[in-house]
Amino acid sequence: MLCPLCNNFDIEFFHCDKNREYLQCRRCKLVFVPDRYRLSAQDEKTEYDRHCNSVTDPGYRKFLSRLFIPVCERLLEGSSGLEFGCGPGPALAAMFQEAGFTIALFDKYYHNHPEVLKHNYDFITATEVFEHLQHPGTEIQKLWKLLKPGGILGIMTKMTKDKPSFANWHYIRDLTHICFFSQTTFRWLGARLGAEPEFSGSDVIIFQKPLKQ
Repeated sequence: MLCPLCNNFDIEFFHCDKNREYLQCRRCKLVFVPDRYRLSAQDEKTEYDRHCNSVTDPGYRKFLSRLFIPVCERLLEGSSGLEFGCGPGPALAAMFQEAGFTIALFDKYYHNHPEVLKHNYDFITATEVFEHLQHPGTEIQKLWKLLKPGGILGIMTKMTKDKPSFANWHYIRDLTHICFFSQTTFRWLGARLGAEPEFSGSDVIIFQKPLKQ
């Protein structure tokens, strides 16, 4: 079995509950579930359809502001972006548009427009997306290539801490969550990308692509 982030073979047991087994890569420290526990595309979409995230919901917008504010602080006027994995109610995109930025949408279930993945962007956001990715290493590399030099990648995902807290963590109860990152994992990823991660709060990670690589 390979780590879905770094393709490492050196994998160890991490945790097991009544639903699934969880493994950890010894190199990048990603925690993930084996393929056999992953939902079918139909079952996964059924779970997503139960989410009720409205574009106009002030509570949801407040939640998204944890990513929106630090990304906006780093953008120049006229910047264009991509909201990757935007879901059926792209509230974050609406917030960026209201702030004067242009933004494209991509979601494999709700906004499956592969043509937007052929352009370059000043910023890319992925809110509550990374934990769902079956092949995070491949997807992250694709997104990184879409970023212009100096561009911003803004991520929101809950992060693991240690085994005791993981066992009681509500985040693993969602069967669509199959990859679990930590600060250590993001630092490993940053070393690969050549960009040091910046952590904002408990669940926001910002990468800035170097001007030269």
